[in-house]
Amino acid sequence: MTLFHPVREGEVTRAIVDSFLRQFEEYINSDVVIVGSGPSGLIAGRELGKAGVKVLIIERNNYLGGGFWVGGYFMNKVTLRAPAQEILDELGVPYSMASEGLYVADAPQACSKLIGATCDAGVKFFSLTLLEDLVMRGDNRVAGVVVNWSPIAYLPKEIAALDPIALEARVVIDATGHDACAVRKLEQRGMLKLAGEGALWIDKSEDAVVERTGEVYPGLIVTGMAVASVYGLPRMGPTFGGMLLSGKHAAKVAIELLPQLRVS
Repeated sequence: MTLFHPVREGEVTRAIVDSFLRQFEEYINSDVVIVGSGPSGLIAGRELGKAGVKVLIIERNNYLGGGFWVGGYFMNKVTLRAPAQEILDELGVPYSMASEGLYVADAPQACSKLIGATCDAGVKFFSLTLLEDLVMRGDNRVAGVVVNWSPIAYLPKEIAALDPIALEARVVIDATGHDACAVRKLEQRGMLKLAGEGALWIDKSEDAVVERTGEVYPGLIVTGMAVASVYGLPRMGPTFGGMLLSGKHAAKVAIELLPQLRVS
């Protein structure tokens, strides 16, 4: 007894290729490109998508979620301090109270729910996509990203001489965590200087990261642990409320900026 409708192998390949290329062409120009799909990037994308903003998230790995999948020390639990548990309520993630004001949830469930909610908001993803550079309008505004396939970074230069391509955006959000990859492209040109993140101090770090989330250069917003790397703030370790609230704030900043920027 045959359960599935018959198809030819070429039809499966064509379905993948046609769908991907249509999406790729559509997202050559976006309102916002988010670099990095960790918790701050995902929640920023979700908030922007819900507001009707056209958002693309690029991710260098072949999976989404960053450290949100595994929690601390590869023990797949994540902690959040009040009031960040309210975001778990929004996502429908169960959690328990570990101590007053501190909550714990299963990392895979929290991460998968956040990924699903971001997809439901209309956000699209390009995985295995490496940030090589930024698109600039003169030296006064970031206007997109220059990307390549991530695997070429691990190939000998003799066989990896593959030119990148550009994706334009009205706003770019650096959600690349400790590396602050997008901001470092500006540092390499002497356009700003990163302070480098400090030692772990949870109480100070989470509030400071959320407070300093914002536009670090015209057209470039920094969120999550990239904020700590830019401003010399302490790192926060395996607690994720600051990441989520920083991402929400980054989305708010982007929504305020977008009407001011004409389409390039």
